[in-house]
Amino acid sequence: MDFMTKMKAQAQKARQTIVLPEGEEERTLQASAKISQEGIADLVLIGNKDTISAKATEMGLDLTGCSVIDPASSDKLNAYAHVFYELRKKKGVTPEQALEIVKDPMYFATMMVQANDAQGMVSGAVHTTGDLLRPGLQVIKTAPGVQVVSSFFIMETGSEYGQEGTLLFADCAVNPMPDADQLASIAISTADTAKNLMGYEPKVAMLSFSTKGSAEHEVVTKVREAVAKANELRPDLAIDGELQADAALVPGVAQQKAPHSSVAGAANVLVFPDLQAGNIGYKLVQRFAKAKAIGPICQGFAKPINDLSRGCSVEDIVNVVAVTAVQAQTNTNK
Repeated sequence: MDFMTKMKAQAQKARQTIVLPEGEEERTLQASAKISQEGIADLVLIGNKDTISAKATEMGLDLTGCSVIDPASSDKLNAYAHVFYELRKKKGVTPEQALEIVKDPMYFATMMVQANDAQGMVSGAVHTTGDLLRPGLQVIKTAPGVQVVSSFFIMETGSEYGQEGTLLFADCAVNPMPDADQLASIAISTADTAKNLMGYEPKVAMLSFSTKGSAEHEVVTKVREAVAKANELRPDLAIDGELQADAALVPGVAQQKAPHSSVAGAANVLVFPDLQAGNIGYKLVQRFAKAKAIGPICQGFAKPINDLSRGCSVEDIVNVVAVTAVQAQTNTNK
């Protein structure tokens, strides 16, 4: 059973309510019909009811079981606006501004999650990552003890590397240039994700163009400092570096370059030194190795809200909703 089959089966066991703020978007509607049919989650689509109904009819989609909410006419609008005002009044937001802001589908959906009217949110087929992060950080905020929100991709490579061919790549979508503290936080968050979501013991490689002192540069120093900070904060986790990608993954190379590392040659979590490297890295593996890239999935928020690539497929949306639902189950059980 592959990873996504497991995720969908887990999601079906305790269905969560997931809100989709891009409810009028065609791929989102196609995915919603499939998610509802497979019983992966209970969905709330944000948008105009007549528009969604007309599009569903035109596309031949059965959205039975999906709820539709138009923020402007919702009976929750005023309550959400009041909560948002209380959260943001110190930043100069007025009650009138709060009411207008919360009418925005992204903010309305985020408020639904905050109010426990939904257990998770998925967006990004139309909106940018910033459009999701902004209300997320203003309303949901970070989980206790987490310094920075980050992202990861689940990479199903079908290779001999990682955990039966599956690896987590982080951070590939959120933090352009993390400092050492942020990089350490990303490593810890992704290790916890490997345990809690993936169900395997993480072996985290902090990547660089240097392995254990083979090169000197300020960007290498940053990775070394991040490794030291992560190990100090969480000595229970196997986090090592700095490691080149081949030393992190290939046992023979690891034996030559980092023979005393507990991670080298066996890494199942790869933490990239910056967003450029992470984003380029996952896309190269996805295209050249024909790997399945599931994500980006956010980590570090107090409640699960997740992003999509604007080039996402219907299958991508289904997959991210399934993962979000399982994250919500884990969040509920804490």
